[in-house]
Amino acid sequence: MTPDGTPATPRRPALHRVRAALDTPAWRDALLALWTSRLLVLVAGIVAAAAFGFSARAEDFDPAGYTIGLGSVADVVVAPFARWDSVWFLSIAGDGYDDGARAAFFPLYPVLVGALGTVLGSDLVAGVVVSLVALTAALVALHRLTALDFGDGVARGAVLAVAFFPMSFFLSAVYSEALYLALSVGSFLAARTGRWAWVGVLGGCAAATRSAGIVLLLPLVIIWCKQRDRRPADLAWLALVPAGLGVYVAGLAVAGLDPLAPFDAQEVWFRSFAGPFVGAWDGAVAAWQGGRQLLSGAREPVYFVEAGGDPFLAARHNLEMFAWLVLVIPAVIGVLRRLPLEYGAYVVAALALPLSYPVAPQPLMSFSRFACVLFPLAIWAALWCDGHRWRGRVLLGAGAVGLAVYTGIFATWHWTA
Repeated sequence: MTPDGTPATPRRPALHRVRAALDTPAWRDALLALWTSRLLVLVAGIVAAAAFGFSARAEDFDPAGYTIGLGSVADVVVAPFARWDSVWFLSIAGDGYDDGARAAFFPLYPVLVGALGTVLGSDLVAGVVVSLVALTAALVALHRLTALDFGDGVARGAVLAVAFFPMSFFLSAVYSEALYLALSVGSFLAARTGRWAWVGVLGGCAAATRSAGIVLLLPLVIIWCKQRDRRPADLAWLALVPAGLGVYVAGLAVAGLDPLAPFDAQEVWFRSFAGPFVGAWDGAVAAWQGGRQLLSGAREPVYFVEAGGDPFLAARHNLEMFAWLVLVIPAVIGVLRRLPLEYGAYVVAALALPLSYPVAPQPLMSFSRFACVLFPLAIWAALWCDGHRWRGRVLLGAGAVGLAVYTGIFATWHWTA
């Protein structure tokens, strides 16, 4: 009974509350997209690794044996989840930072991996767990965010677009992509629902996860400005976003390392400022030259800035990344036309980083991976398919095929993005 004599509402057991929370469109659609897409990733990666083996240079890419040398079966099972930059994240999780190339990888993800790895006894397993948990949270949050404006149908499409994006294998690999996606979507959702303390916390964590996290300030300020009952106290929480970067820099200084190492490390990875969005033009030139290289049928002379290795392979990558740019541009235009202002501002600001700081030998290197976490593109894709079932089927089918192919390339230690 309550103090006024009315019957009290019985509290449901915790298990019932969990079941009720899971029995919502957001959770149902997110979990369906999660397990179907990750099953595809697992099967495609294992089949590719078992059928084709690994690149002959695998040991050169992972000399410490973080992801290989685990046993014949384990090496194949791990293949879809730990390659390339996974080695950097695992080395940071185990050994910390130095003043060199490691500083380009922001700390929150490897810190979480190292902490959980201490409990599980394996940083590699911990990395996959962190990524899968983050991906689950990202899909649920994306569904709820999209449904605010467009309803559950479009929200379901957005979740599927992210889960089956051809490069989405990165979202379950030992990479920071899934964590950043969860934090960026979460910060948008918190801002749209007026929970500004959470906006600051999530935005700050995003800025401590990837260098692009700092650009979240722009769309979050736009959301605040659009609110009718906006308060300066709410805006003050956004100071936590750059604080995430500040904590990283301060941590390096306390450890006796160069606090500017995260910025200087970009030169180690051959990234340099070329001018606002000039990387798009450089990418077009590199694609043209790559086409000339392939059509010539000869590896000499090399028509572009040499990237090392087979000129034909570099030429193919330049053409491939330019094709991704061509595919993304209409989606960006669609976001600017059909989604609220903050979504377009975020996409443009986020793309400004890789397109203004291109890699000299391959200007659009990793462009498709950067696009993978730009969730407004997925929302626009779902809107574009809404009411056109055949579009949705074609897009989902093409995404699934691309996801299987790219996962196989990644799993066998061949470069993707």
